[in-house]
Amino acid sequence: MTGDALHLFEAERPRLMALAYRMLGERAAAEDVVQEAWLRWERHAGDVAKPGAWLRQVTTRLAVDALRRARARRESYVGPWLPEPVIGGMDEADGAARLELAQECHLALLWAMERLGPEERAAFLLRRVFDADYAEIAATLGRSEAACRQMVSRAGARLRAARPRFAPDDAAVRAALDRFARAAVAQDHATVLAMLAPEVTAISDGGGKASAALRPLEGATEVAQVILAVAAKAGPVVPRLVRANGAPALAVLEGGAQDVLYTLTLDAQGRIDWIYVMRNPDKLPRPC
Repeated sequence: MTGDALHLFEAERPRLMALAYRMLGERAAAEDVVQEAWLRWERHAGDVAKPGAWLRQVTTRLAVDALRRARARRESYVGPWLPEPVIGGMDEADGAARLELAQECHLALLWAMERLGPEERAAFLLRRVFDADYAEIAATLGRSEAACRQMVSRAGARLRAARPRFAPDDAAVRAALDRFARAAVAQDHATVLAMLAPEVTAISDGGGKASAALRPLEGATEVAQVILAVAAKAGPVVPRLVRANGAPALAVLEGGAQDVLYTLTLDAQGRIDWIYVMRNPDKLPRPC
């Protein structure tokens, strides 16, 4: 392989990783897909007329296949499955360096996209996130352009109908996290309940390796009861403010049994309508 071909692949690697991560919701799985794309590029680089489009097509096809396999495995997953967060500090420079992968890829959107089939998800991402034209999408998925337009439209409609919102305001989320955490620690039931939307959903992912609810919690009353009970049992460890996929989050990341990450989204009235709780140690970074 020539140096130019290697340089071209490395220039495309961040976009390929972003595509694979959005498809799979797991960094290690995305890295495997991009590595396989590299191996294919090594064999075919000299014959490719449009490298960027070729690499995107190969990565998408590999990710579609990987997502089908992952869906089968997730059927036996212990409790709810949530996408793996990409975590950085609250410092803007640090966030920019660490979270290029997660830019405009909120955890709520990744979770909502689990409702889409693999090809539907690929078509939506290629068109709405990576601005591919329908001819490229059709060639990638082996469908007609008309069918791809229908998939993108259908996916957009399903995501618009889903809760929660996908682009929360940073300041509002940060303030809500702080107030909600303080109220829970103080066992202030009235404040906790008032901050929750009536149809709030709280989902925790322990993966069978950490304590977590085995089903989504639904409704303000149930969510408040569980949040307050967990807070009452919590030890002296205090969560710190971080970024998870570009949005504010609270985390304990000390390499112990209490490690956890919390983030949330707000409805139009500023109430919490979705809470994400990651407890699975395989999806949380280990301390340096």
